[in-house]
Amino acid sequence: MQLSVIILNYNVRYFLEQCVFSVQKALENIDGEIILIDNNSSDDSCLMMKEKFPDIKLIENKENVGFPKGNNIGVAEAKGEYLCILNPDTVVAEDTFIKILNSKLQTPNSKLGIVGCKLIDGTGNFLPESKRGVPTPWVAFTKIFGLYKVSNFFGKYYVQHLTENQSGKVDILVGAFMILKRDLYTQVGGFDENCFMYSDDIDLSYMVLKLGKENYYFHETSVIHYKGESTVRDGLYMKRFREAMQFFYKKHFKKSAIFDVMMKVGSFAFSIVKKNQQKTEKKVIDEYIVFSKDELTLNLNSKIIYLSDFKQFNNDFVKSIEIIFDTNSFSFKDIIAFMEKKKASNITFKNYISSSNYLIGSNNSNDRGEVIQEITN
Repeated sequence: MQLSVIILNYNVRYFLEQCVFSVQKALENIDGEIILIDNNSSDDSCLMMKEKFPDIKLIENKENVGFPKGNNIGVAEAKGEYLCILNPDTVVAEDTFIKILNSKLQTPNSKLGIVGCKLIDGTGNFLPESKRGVPTPWVAFTKIFGLYKVSNFFGKYYVQHLTENQSGKVDILVGAFMILKRDLYTQVGGFDENCFMYSDDIDLSYMVLKLGKENYYFHETSVIHYKGESTVRDGLYMKRFREAMQFFYKKHFKKSAIFDVMMKVGSFAFSIVKKNQQKTEKKVIDEYIVFSKDELTLNLNSKIIYLSDFKQFNNDFVKSIEIIFDTNSFSFKDIIAFMEKKKASNITFKNYISSSNYLIGSNNSNDRGEVIQEITN
């Protein structure tokens, strides 16, 4: 088997359904499998999987064992030569896996470690954590205190010498989407289960680097990551974020009392900022544009324009508009490309999942996202 896609879920039932739907389409021409691990969700994630995706391997944990252990449990069941670690609040394009697996990177003598790709949020904007440097104490300092925004001299955290449209070697890749050989994952011991979450992908990437491998950012395919959906900025988030950063530094860098205090203060301040960025207000939509090749009648609270082709869209709107994609009419690849090309401050996007009759999306990378059910007459 060529590829095993490992998805760890916790209480994101509707985002999970959309994710699995997209992965199934992306695996149609690949010898692959999907392994879903559920960390004791309290919603009906597992029931949904059994009803809608009965052939997919489902592992139901009896408790929330965290990100590292949950993924390690899934990898232990994997049969693929390659692994894709994938968040449940993502959408992959139909050619994402093929492009990466068939790229020139996959050569017998390659020093290749982990491959990541371009991640965008629910509004089509690039997520800079798609490519990162090792957060040494100095690099972490420039990140936490925002110095990377001042000059590229401080830009090592987000590898600012590479643009989002340039592939190249990077140090750290994000756990929302990473592909690597299963043997390599096993060689480094998988995710370190001493860390509950948040620095696990940094640690895994760094362990691969220490083996003499090279991690790589691949810009030629884009994946949506509804980032805020899996990261609620509450008190527990702040606690675990601080613990995660302290875990990484204690494991890989010399212990320093001064730096430890600085990191505690910095990570706490950073967590507060992130919590304040969490947006919960509902955006007022002046007009909806629905792209569908079928006859849909959606029951929404503003004017609706139905279009059957992306070429019919003319972005001369000054009002707040929301674009809805019928995922039965258009490929995820084309939807993602449209989002990247047409992104604007007055535009939000939602996908229509007809099999379960709901709209889904996110208006901001810090937003938990939105699911609208029963939207047809």
